[in-house]
Amino acid sequence: MSTEEIINLLKQKSNPANLAGMKRFGIEVETALGTPIPELRKLAKIIKKDHNLALALWETGIHEARILASMIDDPKLVTTEQMDNWVGDFNSWDLCDQTCGNLFDKTPFAIEKALQYSLAKEEFIKRAGFVLMAEYAVHHKKADNQTFLALLPIIEREAWDERNFVKKAVNWALRQIGKRNDVLKNAAIDTANKILVQNTKAAKWIANDASRELKNR
Repeated sequence: MSTEEIINLLKQKSNPANLAGMKRFGIEVETALGTPIPELRKLAKIIKKDHNLALALWETGIHEARILASMIDDPKLVTTEQMDNWVGDFNSWDLCDQTCGNLFDKTPFAIEKALQYSLAKEEFIKRAGFVLMAEYAVHHKKADNQTFLALLPIIEREAWDERNFVKKAVNWALRQIGKRNDVLKNAAIDTANKILVQNTKAAKWIANDASRELKNR
């Protein structure tokens, strides 16, 4: 299918009424069609992997086309330059999370970029750093503990950030690392205790929420 054919399909599957709901959940809808995620996943299964088509869909700037691009792109063909370009376009938490969880965390550069983006000033780029950590913890079952132990000081370091979409991603990363096994659970709880000492509003929320969930597992 061509880019134009896919955009036409997205428009056919769209429901403008969905835009109000997306907006309520803090999703940027200026370039959105209101096409549900399940419809995007169905279309992705039909298209299969297509790197060049993914690049073309991203360039349309359409919200759902970009999410679809993250579903059909081949992580083996993604470059660090592409990752940097795409995260620079993030304008919504769902685009950030879908792209990181569908694609970026499966690239060889996932951890490297997580560390890089964790230092960003821009809210959604910084969020991407911690979403990458969370998604990597979920999807890479064979990764060793040391990979995640090395991320905990980064999580502790950035727990001061009060911005909603950053602090939630920091919390998410901490919880997902702690859910992998008992060693990482104890290390994550220790990190939460260190974060609590920072005594900021964001740090308290991150630490208390993560500790409560991990201790109840």
